[in-house]
Amino acid sequence: MQSDAVTLERRTASAPTRESQAAATPGRKERDPFLDNSKFLFVALVVVGHAWTLAASVGLLYSWLYLWHVPAFVLVTGYLSRSFRFSRRHLHRLAVTVVFPYALFEGLFALLRIYVGGERLELLWLNPHWPMWYLSVLFLWRMATPLLTRVPHVVLLSFAVSLAGGFLSVAYLDGNRAMGLLPFFVLGLTARPEQVQRLREGTFRRPGLLVLLAGVGMAWLVESRLTTEWLYYRTPYAELDALGLQGVALRAMFLATGLLMSLAVLSWVPNRRTWYSRLGAASLVVYLFHGFVVEGLAIAGMNGWSEDHAWQSVVLTTAGGFALATALAWRPVSTRLDKVVTPPPLLP
Repeated sequence: MQSDAVTLERRTASAPTRESQAAATPGRKERDPFLDNSKFLFVALVVVGHAWTLAASVGLLYSWLYLWHVPAFVLVTGYLSRSFRFSRRHLHRLAVTVVFPYALFEGLFALLRIYVGGERLELLWLNPHWPMWYLSVLFLWRMATPLLTRVPHVVLLSFAVSLAGGFLSVAYLDGNRAMGLLPFFVLGLTARPEQVQRLREGTFRRPGLLVLLAGVGMAWLVESRLTTEWLYYRTPYAELDALGLQGVALRAMFLATGLLMSLAVLSWVPNRRTWYSRLGAASLVVYLFHGFVVEGLAIAGMNGWSEDHAWQSVVLTTAGGFALATALAWRPVSTRLDKVVTPPPLLP
């Protein structure tokens, strides 16, 4: 999930709507519908994926989704981070849109899980708890961005870091996941506009369908022979019973699969304004608040109900996940919730 900390890639709308005319006024630029469509679709799928943890019998579908939807979200995050610099303005935006929400919501989720759910959590704020890991690794990636844009052969280096990271166990700020998913961030960070334009034009749509279909086989492998922990990029090889070159080979396989499937899905994202384009601006609000609903339903015992209503639980969590994401991103709701997410401006 990414915040709006960095100025988005813009382009002029084709239809002279009221919104486009307003965006054309001095000092305002229109949002790119492709990026906003991508942001909303991927954050909605995050909500659905989390909601599926409350359902029964979603194993293969869950693994198929997790092969690509977080990598795709990270790719878009990297692309939107290209302009980040160690300037006063950018660092201030990073503080109010990433650091502050992380500090606030890590505490709020802890209160819910400890005093309502009866859990025991350790290393609060030092190591993120579900679902706050994304803000933690986003902070690390953004802080590394000025360096990453200057390092020669940074794409190859990022893959090397990801593969080597599987041998390590980093106890703070979800460092393992930051290393594991780094190639997707770097690929987005180094993507050229003309490359993205080719993707937007739908050149890869038909081949992409074959890639997504082949992903079903990979999902079956995860379900039958491995574990979904491989898809989170957070667990050392040793804990996954894959030592040495076996762990490296498996992670490389998932990195390649995640990249190909992400590009396949991105090629199908609409390159025009849709009914959900405006909802993409509220991706951070959706990401932060949906967890309270999912965790609340888990505490209320929905998993027990799902065991007796297998297919109904899949339908309910899928439809409910999309509905929840849409409701949270709806402007009358998101503008009010954004006042909680973002503190008052600290700088003029």
